[in-house]
Amino acid sequence: MTVLVITGTGTEVGKTVVTAAVAATASAAGRSVAVLKAAQTGVRPDEPGDAAEVARLAGAVTTAELARYPEPLAPATAARRAGRAPVHPHEIAEAAAKLASEHDLVLVEGAGGLLVRFDAAGGTLADSARLLSAPVLVVAPAGLGTLNTTELTARELRSRGLDLAGIVIGSWPAAPDLAARCNLADLPDVAGAPLLGSVPAGAGALSPAAFRSAAPHWLAPRLDGTWDAEAFRVREAPRAS
Repeated sequence: MTVLVITGTGTEVGKTVVTAAVAATASAAGRSVAVLKAAQTGVRPDEPGDAAEVARLAGAVTTAELARYPEPLAPATAARRAGRAPVHPHEIAEAAAKLASEHDLVLVEGAGGLLVRFDAAGGTLADSARLLSAPVLVVAPAGLGTLNTTELTARELRSRGLDLAGIVIGSWPAAPDLAARCNLADLPDVAGAPLLGSVPAGAGALSPAAFRSAAPHWLAPRLDGTWDAEAFRVREAPRAS
């Protein structure tokens, strides 16, 4: 894949850290990587945004940000309240395509979930993925409630004819509860797509060197890593009641 769109089942699910892990792993495999943040919200002009955080953790990657709005809201709402121009899906697709002409892999990180609106016309990250004919990687939380939001996201992708590349658990707890352990088997079933990784909770707090060294062990071979979904599931599986 040349362009990979990364979305979440919602906000605060670990999407930026997963994007950094994918970028670091691809870079370690010898691929040139660019990261495009479609719209950054809730960050002042002088503050580092998600793209900068990806670069801090992943290392030598090209970063681009199409728009920045000060309030931590959906991009369409944040743009309207700030009196600024919104970002449209075709602009995201055009920027990603240009980066793809110069890099082996372009990661397009959305804002929140798949259907968060970027403009007043209701344009979403899904529309950009369609324009790019790009697969979509979904970042999901580990615990209770994730099955519903993951299945809804997967169904929406399929209803639009988009390719769901797989699911990555954005923050696997050090002491997973019963729901998280059971979800390892249930997530690929409800999504109809494979688990492609599991990033440990707190991974974003690692030093950049430690993060880059560990990242390939969190992601499956399809994402250039060495993570084995079945071995992980067996290791973490709950005991029978």
